[in-house]
Amino acid sequence: MKNNAINWFEIYVSDFNRARTFYETILVEKLEESVHGPCHMGMFSCNCENGGIGGAIVKMEGYGGKPGGTMVYLNVEGQLDAVIARIPAAGGKIHQGRMSIAPHGFIAIFEDTEGNINGLHSMT
Repeated sequence: MKNNAINWFEIYVSDFNRARTFYETILVEKLEESVHGPCHMGMFSCNCENGGIGGAIVKMEGYGGKPGGTMVYLNVEGQLDAVIARIPAAGGKIHQGRMSIAPHGFIAIFEDTEGNINGLHSMT
């Protein structure tokens, strides 16, 4: 049996620098930049060596942010309200503010600067 349903995620963007600034601003963490062939990536921090799940924003020809695509929930444990508060100033939009999904914590849904609609999750 697998430990996690996913092992990696990619949020496709059309403007790498704008998206990087957005995610670094709302999460208050630097994305690790990397280029692999045609993929320009900004990787989110994770403890992948100990079972954490990693992911990245990705700029790649033929791909870009599109509403209604795959929903990714970013772990913002203990910081949900603070992250939600930073989204509008960073150029994003709140689609669903803090919402209880008891007993599984709380979520919020937002749109980033590239048109991707993603979620945030926290147990508190």
